Amino acid sequence: MKAISVTSQAAGAVGMKLVERPKPEAAINDVIVQVHASGFVGTELTWPSTWTDRLERDRTPSVPGHELAGVVVALGYGTTGLSVGQRVFGLADWYRDGTLAEYVAVEARNLAPLPGDVDFTVGASLPISGLTAWQGLFDHGRLRAGQRVLAHGAAGAVGSMVTQLAREAGAYVIGTGRAADRQKALDFGAQDFVDLENDSLEDVRDVDLVFDLIGGDIGKQSARLMRAGGTLVSIVGPIEIQPANFLVLDFVVEADRAQLGEIVQRVRDGRLRPNIGMVSPLDDAVATFNQVERVSGKKVIRVRP
Repeated sequence: MKAISVTSQAAGAVGMKLVERPKPEAAINDVIVQVHASGFVGTELTWPSTWTDRLERDRTPSVPGHELAGVVVALGYGTTGLSVGQRVFGLADWYRDGTLAEYVAVEARNLAPLPGDVDFTVGASLPISGLTAWQGLFDHGRLRAGQRVLAHGAAGAVGSMVTQLAREAGAYVIGTGRAADRQKALDFGAQDFVDLENDSLEDVRDVDLVFDLIGGDIGKQSARLMRAGGTLVSIVGPIEIQPANFLVLDFVVEADRAQLGEIVQRVRDGRLRPNIGMVSPLDDAVATFNQVERVSGKKVIRVRP
């Protein structure tokens, strides 16, 4: 099969190659999915799980990519809940070869049915962005109607999901980003916008929930905007502050079939709009990941035409 392979963390995306690899075998509780589309997060080339296994042993050359949409073509021993020929989408394990390939082995529990009226490209754009937003807002942030949410990077793949889901839940959403991102963030439902290049975050007050996708100084500044009893949720690692009267936490997104079902249903009925910035074929994936131009939104690789 064709697959994107990486061998050196130092080389980053420049070290990506399109190669021929053996098709994967289905382990117990696995399914083999013929990948039609794969999402990609550029930062995963800095994640230890891309390069080592859970025992910190080198596992290169590895196949990156963790979001997929495709069709089940084989079942491992003991696998239940899915069937051969079924359309699925979901989130592959961090420590296994990923989804930038024509076939991938995935634990069945990490996948959800993909309705026939949802395109594979859309399905591949949802798992990390949608689940991250859902879990940060509802599982960790305990969002309630009427609260004020500060959504950093509101025009991006995750931030736009945060904005839309928070608005649907009845929150007042303040988006942030670059000056060029203002209209896109507002189009995705932000009711106010802070230009991080020219505006001051200090003008924002009494925030119940901060969803931090940036970290660093922005994360520290955001902590000063919190209302007592609020929550600052981060996906970029711990923030070095000691809150007196609010909660600070960071988390890593997890696969969840039920939540994937909730997310894709919202896409189907128009309550949630995917934010796809670029779609490229697998043969052009290396060039896509090495391009200089900034793309706002999810990069999706169309593995099958």
